[in-house]
Amino acid sequence: MPEAPHVVVVGGGVSGLTAAHRLRGHGATVTVVETAKRPGGKLLASPIAGVPVDAGAEAVLARRPEAISLFSELGLDDRVVHPGPGSPSVYSRGKLRSLPKGQLMGVPGDMVALARSGVLSWSGNVRAGLDLLLPRTPVRDDVPVAGYVGARMGSQVVDRLVEPLLGGVYAGRADRLSLDSALPQIAPLARQDRSLVRGVRAALNKRGPAPVNPGPVFASLRGGVATLIDALAERCAEQLRTKTRVRLLQRLPKGWRVHLDTVEQLDCDAVLLACPAPEAARLLDGHVPKAARELRGIEYADTALVTMALPVSAFPEPPTGTGFLVPKGEEGLTIKAATFSSNKWPWLAEELATANPGEDLMVLRCSIGRFGDGDVSERTDEELVESSLTDLTRVTGLTGSPVQTRVTRWDGGLPQYMVGHASRIDRIRNLLEPHRGLGVCGAAYGGVGVPACIADAGREAERLSAVFVNDSHAGSGNDAAGTNQQGANP
Repeated sequence: MPEAPHVVVVGGGVSGLTAAHRLRGHGATVTVVETAKRPGGKLLASPIAGVPVDAGAEAVLARRPEAISLFSELGLDDRVVHPGPGSPSVYSRGKLRSLPKGQLMGVPGDMVALARSGVLSWSGNVRAGLDLLLPRTPVRDDVPVAGYVGARMGSQVVDRLVEPLLGGVYAGRADRLSLDSALPQIAPLARQDRSLVRGVRAALNKRGPAPVNPGPVFASLRGGVATLIDALAERCAEQLRTKTRVRLLQRLPKGWRVHLDTVEQLDCDAVLLACPAPEAARLLDGHVPKAARELRGIEYADTALVTMALPVSAFPEPPTGTGFLVPKGEEGLTIKAATFSSNKWPWLAEELATANPGEDLMVLRCSIGRFGDGDVSERTDEELVESSLTDLTRVTGLTGSPVQTRVTRWDGGLPQYMVGHASRIDRIRNLLEPHRGLGVCGAAYGGVGVPACIADAGREAERLSAVFVNDSHAGSGNDAAGTNQQGANP
């Protein structure tokens, strides 16, 4: 019986751990190498007021199947939770206003609900309604989100609805983000419907080119989304190496040699780079320099999360709903969003009450940082907390002080899906294809959300497994690279 192929996965975030899980399912032996002292990447939880609270992503998109299916596969069904009652708001024109119903990533499909929300001015609503009358706006190639949505519905829809939602997902700018990659549910509507409003309405009613699945929009896990990492890491504990960096990759006549900063070397059949694009570029520089150059073209945004436990009595009225979004530049506010976490997740409120008997506390998270604005890197933790409290005071009337705060910085945390992103990713993967036994996966490629990362990791695991079936020496390549340490392929 042939020996099982060995794959080294570089990066122990949700993408790398999922890929390792899938590769083992295909019969490979896997070693996961992670630079940080813990696996999980940007999925992390730590206690606030005695309760575990996510310091990264707090939810998964439930209308995509990948994360929910993985939860079930890992035996986590009994821990799956959905948001409680309540809805998000937008801080627009000086007050909190309900996010209008019937919208898809901020693009309205119900003009009556849009007008009633008060998010736009009278003139903004009139301009948005012109979408129903305007001739088709041709979209042949990829375009900026703001360019297309603005042409159809005006700048207020972009600035006060679409950009705040994109800011939460990508920490990006609508005038630079790709319509195809950042709004994949909207892009087909732009090409097939004359009216964007009618296209969104059809999608929400499960008709048209991009129907929206029914059911809860979001899901999480009791204890936090980060507990997914515990379940994945447990399955590869013996093959997981933390606090270890890959120094370089060396091509062998059959396969690869991975040089670690511990001086150890790992010989393997394939290497899957599940790390941020700059690190993948560094490791590919000597082997596929054109792919490395493309990877360096992917830019990242710095973000921070200020998490705090506050007495409910610190507010003139207990906050309702799940939180609010803030349009860029709205009245000088620093935060781009606030989540009333213990309102959004009933399990969190229950555990908070149990851990703090006699104290009526709530947990709240403020998100700071958009691509290119420098707010995060230029401010100390204390300044970020102070700015968050100042903004909360203006928006909610907060008068008290938190009993505990936590600042989590994600430097280079979110890849930016700029115009042409999908073509860039196609070029990268096409350049890697001839180098059998090399692959990339993660947030920089097929989507930044947890389900998208899980899907991308699964696709790459499947692709590498197919290579093993067709060629027992998957990493042999197409040339006589020999044992040159850096290789010589373009």
